[in-house]
Amino acid sequence: MKVIITGATGMVGEGVLLECLENASVSEVLIIGRRNYELTHPKLKELIVKDFF
Repeated sequence: MKVIITGATGMVGEGVLLECLENASVSEVLIIGRRNYELTHPKLKELIVKDFF
């Protein structure tokens, strides 16, 4: 399963992200955000969007 998460820097989003990274059923996690997320992981991919408008 592949997962897309927005808001991974928030409390709930970060919890979802960490659970997805630990879950063997999840093969890839894409986070979409405005700034760089400092965590690195083999499953984690990141898309930076400076302006959502």
